[in-house]
Amino acid sequence: MKNLDFIPVSRRIIERFGEGSVAADDKRLMVHREHLADIALFLKEDPDLSLDYLNSITGIDHKTHFTVVYHLTSLAKKHRLTFRTDLDDRNTPSLPSVTSVWRGADFQEREIFDLMGIEFTGHPNLKRIFLWEGFPGYPLRKDWVNRDA
Repeated sequence: MKNLDFIPVSRRIIERFGEGSVAADDKRLMVHREHLADIALFLKEDPDLSLDYLNSITGIDHKTHFTVVYHLTSLAKKHRLTFRTDLDDRNTPSLPSVTSVWRGADFQEREIFDLMGIEFTGHPNLKRIFLWEGFPGYPLRKDWVNRDA
């Protein structure tokens, strides 16, 4: 399984969505949040990329901002791509849901919402999955404090 080079992929995305939709260097591909849903669909449907399988989505808290990382695979082309989206708003972080592109995003977006508080707009059933409704806070955030300890 081969990893796709970020810079050629970013050029394809820029051709389609314009400057400012992505940024890339030899270590990472950054998709700007405003273009996430459209670029996700493009990555899946473009015949040369055909990234039809969502391996995983994860959220990272950097204390100053959040990052959501997407790991994709093309089962037909036998290649992989990882990209990320940064969120600067720690009070009401949100991204568009990609469940309409990859059904496998359903559970993973709910998990990130439940444990980190990142909302996924357009998600068909965004509610807590591990913790109960009314749980105070998001335990995977670096600023979360367990008041019972």
